[in-house]
Amino acid sequence: MKDVELKLIAELMKNSRKSDRELARVIGVSQPTVTRTRNRLEKEGYIKEYTMIPDFCKLGYRIMAITFALSRTLDKEEAGKARKLLADSVKDKQFEFIMLERGRGLGFDGVIISLHEDYSSYLNVRKWLRQFDFLYVAEADSFLVSLDDEVRYRPLTFSTLATCLLSKERKREP
Repeated sequence: MKDVELKLIAELMKNSRKSDRELARVIGVSQPTVTRTRNRLEKEGYIKEYTMIPDFCKLGYRIMAITFALSRTLDKEEAGKARKLLADSVKDKQFEFIMLERGRGLGFDGVIISLHEDYSSYLNVRKWLRQFDFLYVAEADSFLVSLDDEVRYRPLTFSTLATCLLSKERKREP
Protein backbone atom coordinates (compact mmCIF):
# COMPACT_ATOMS: atom_id res chain seq x y z
CA MET A 1 0.00 0.00 0.00
CA LYS A 2 1.30 3.43 -0.90
CA ASP A 3 2.23 5.91 1.83
CA VAL A 4 -0.49 8.37 0.73
CA GLU A 5 -3.15 5.66 0.84
CA LEU A 6 -2.15 4.52 4.31
CA LYS A 7 -2.02 8.09 5.62
CA LEU A 8 -5.46 8.78 4.13
CA ILE A 9 -6.97 5.68 5.74
CA ALA A 10 -5.37 6.56 9.08
CA GLU A 11 -6.70 10.13 8.97
CA LEU A 12 -10.19 8.93 8.07
CA MET A 13 -10.08 6.45 10.96
CA LYS A 14 -9.27 9.32 13.30
CA ASN A 15 -12.03 11.53 11.92
CA SER A 16 -14.11 10.57 8.87
CA ARG A 17 -15.78 13.99 8.83
CA LYS A 18 -12.68 15.78 7.58
CA SER A 19 -13.07 17.33 4.16
CA ASP A 20 -10.81 16.31 1.31
CA ARG A 21 -9.20 19.75 1.56
CA GLU A 22 -8.40 19.23 5.27
CA LEU A 23 -7.11 15.71 4.56
CA ALA A 24 -4.88 17.01 1.76
CA ARG A 25 -3.33 19.58 4.09
CA VAL A 26 -2.62 17.01 6.81
CA ILE A 27 -1.27 14.36 4.42
CA GLY A 28 0.71 16.80 2.31
CA VAL A 29 -0.86 16.20 -1.11
CA SER A 30 -3.35 18.05 -3.31
CA GLN A 31 -7.11 17.92 -2.72
CA PRO A 32 -7.75 16.24 -6.12
CA THR A 33 -5.23 13.52 -5.15
CA VAL A 34 -7.13 12.89 -1.92
CA THR A 35 -10.48 12.74 -3.76
CA ARG A 36 -9.14 10.32 -6.41
CA THR A 37 -7.42 8.15 -3.79
CA ARG A 38 -10.48 8.06 -1.53
CA ASN A 39 -12.77 7.12 -4.43
CA ARG A 40 -10.41 4.34 -5.53
CA LEU A 41 -10.04 2.98 -1.97
CA GLU A 42 -13.83 2.93 -1.60
CA LYS A 43 -14.29 1.18 -4.96
CA GLU A 44 -11.59 -1.42 -4.16
CA GLY A 45 -13.15 -2.13 -0.74
CA TYR A 46 -10.35 -0.78 1.47
CA ILE A 47 -12.88 1.68 2.90
CA LYS A 48 -16.06 -0.18 3.82
CA GLU A 49 -18.03 2.50 5.65
CA TYR A 50 -17.84 5.83 7.42
CA THR A 51 -19.06 5.92 10.97
CA MET A 52 -18.51 7.32 14.43
CA ILE A 53 -18.26 5.79 17.87
CA PRO A 54 -20.69 7.26 20.40
CA ASP A 55 -20.39 7.30 24.16
CA PHE A 56 -22.41 4.11 24.73
CA CYS A 57 -22.90 4.89 28.41
CA LYS A 58 -24.61 8.20 27.55
CA LEU A 59 -26.90 6.23 25.23
CA GLY A 60 -28.05 4.07 28.15
CA TYR A 61 -25.76 1.05 27.82
CA ARG A 62 -24.00 -0.07 30.98
CA ILE A 63 -22.42 -3.36 29.85
CA MET A 64 -20.43 -4.51 26.85
CA ALA A 65 -20.27 -8.30 26.69
CA ILE A 66 -17.67 -10.30 24.83
CA THR A 67 -19.16 -13.79 24.65
CA PHE A 68 -17.19 -16.79 23.43
CA ALA A 69 -19.31 -19.67 22.15
CA LEU A 70 -18.82 -23.17 20.86
CA SER A 71 -20.79 -24.59 17.96
CA ARG A 72 -21.06 -28.06 16.56
CA THR A 73 -19.26 -28.74 13.29
CA LEU A 74 -21.41 -27.73 10.35
CA ASP A 75 -21.00 -28.62 6.71
CA LYS A 76 -21.13 -25.80 4.15
CA GLU A 77 -24.88 -26.08 3.59
CA GLU A 78 -25.68 -26.20 7.32
CA ALA A 79 -23.37 -23.22 7.93
CA GLY A 80 -25.23 -21.22 5.29
CA LYS A 81 -28.58 -22.05 6.88
CA ALA A 82 -27.25 -21.18 10.34
CA ARG A 83 -25.91 -17.85 9.10
CA LYS A 84 -29.28 -16.99 7.50
CA LEU A 85 -31.21 -18.09 10.61
CA LEU A 86 -29.03 -15.90 12.84
CA ALA A 87 -29.26 -12.91 10.48
CA ASP A 88 -33.06 -13.19 10.21
CA SER A 89 -33.45 -13.68 13.94
CA VAL A 90 -31.30 -10.67 14.85
CA LYS A 91 -33.42 -8.35 12.68
CA ASP A 92 -36.44 -8.81 14.95
CA LYS A 93 -34.61 -8.48 18.26
CA GLN A 94 -33.65 -5.47 20.31
CA PHE A 95 -30.23 -6.94 20.99
CA GLU A 96 -27.41 -4.59 20.20
CA PHE A 97 -24.83 -6.79 18.53
CA ILE A 98 -21.64 -5.10 17.46
CA MET A 99 -20.10 -8.26 16.04
CA LEU A 100 -20.87 -11.97 15.50
CA GLU A 101 -17.92 -13.85 14.01
CA ARG A 102 -16.36 -17.28 13.72
CA GLY A 103 -12.81 -17.89 14.88
CA ARG A 104 -10.63 -20.08 17.07
CA GLY A 105 -9.20 -19.64 20.53
CA LEU A 106 -9.64 -20.40 24.21
CA GLY A 107 -11.49 -23.57 23.23
CA PHE A 108 -14.23 -21.65 21.38
CA ASP A 109 -15.04 -21.08 17.72
CA GLY A 110 -17.27 -18.02 17.85
CA VAL A 111 -17.39 -14.59 19.43
CA ILE A 112 -20.21 -12.13 19.99
CA ILE A 113 -19.72 -8.55 21.11
CA SER A 114 -22.90 -6.92 22.35
CA LEU A 115 -24.14 -3.90 24.33
CA HIS A 116 -26.67 -4.06 27.17
CA GLU A 117 -28.63 -1.63 29.29
CA ASP A 118 -28.23 -3.90 32.32
CA TYR A 119 -27.38 -7.43 33.43
CA SER A 120 -30.93 -8.61 32.75
CA SER A 121 -30.57 -7.54 29.12
CA TYR A 122 -27.35 -9.55 28.87
CA LEU A 123 -29.11 -12.62 30.31
CA ASN A 124 -31.85 -12.24 27.67
CA VAL A 125 -29.22 -12.57 24.96
CA ARG A 126 -27.89 -15.75 26.56
CA LYS A 127 -31.46 -17.09 26.69
CA TRP A 128 -32.04 -16.11 23.02
CA LEU A 129 -28.89 -17.95 21.95
CA ARG A 130 -30.23 -21.22 23.43
CA GLN A 131 -32.76 -21.53 20.59
CA PHE A 132 -30.04 -22.36 18.07
CA ASP A 133 -29.32 -26.09 18.02
CA PHE A 134 -25.90 -25.56 16.46
CA LEU A 135 -24.66 -23.54 19.49
CA TYR A 136 -23.62 -25.02 22.80
CA VAL A 137 -24.68 -22.10 24.97
CA ALA A 138 -23.93 -24.00 28.16
CA GLU A 139 -20.35 -24.01 26.89
CA ALA A 140 -20.08 -20.25 26.47
CA ASP A 141 -18.14 -17.76 28.54
CA SER A 142 -18.44 -14.00 28.66
CA PHE A 143 -16.25 -11.15 29.70
CA LEU A 144 -18.42 -8.23 30.85
CA VAL A 145 -17.12 -4.66 30.65
CA SER A 146 -18.77 -2.01 32.81
CA LEU A 147 -19.14 1.01 30.56
CA ASP A 148 -19.74 3.38 33.45
CA ASP A 149 -16.60 2.35 35.34
CA GLU A 150 -14.59 5.47 36.18
CA VAL A 151 -11.27 3.68 35.60
CA ARG A 152 -10.73 3.37 31.85
CA TYR A 153 -7.52 2.15 30.23
CA ARG A 154 -8.15 2.44 26.50
CA PRO A 155 -11.81 2.58 25.47
CA LEU A 156 -12.97 1.56 22.00
CA THR A 157 -11.62 3.98 19.41
CA PHE A 158 -10.02 3.78 15.99
CA SER A 159 -7.66 6.71 16.51
CA THR A 160 -5.16 4.54 18.37
CA LEU A 161 -5.35 1.88 15.65
CA ALA A 162 -4.70 4.55 13.00
CA THR A 163 -1.59 5.69 14.86
CA CYS A 164 -0.45 2.07 15.13
CA LEU A 165 -0.94 1.50 11.38
CA LEU A 166 1.25 4.48 10.57
CA SER A 167 3.99 3.46 13.00
CA LYS A 168 4.08 -0.09 11.57
CA GLU A 169 4.46 1.30 8.06
CA ARG A 170 7.33 3.55 9.17
CA LYS A 171 9.15 0.52 10.60
CA ARG A 172 8.92 -1.26 7.22
CA GLU A 173 10.51 1.60 5.31
CA PRO A 174 14.22 1.07 4.47
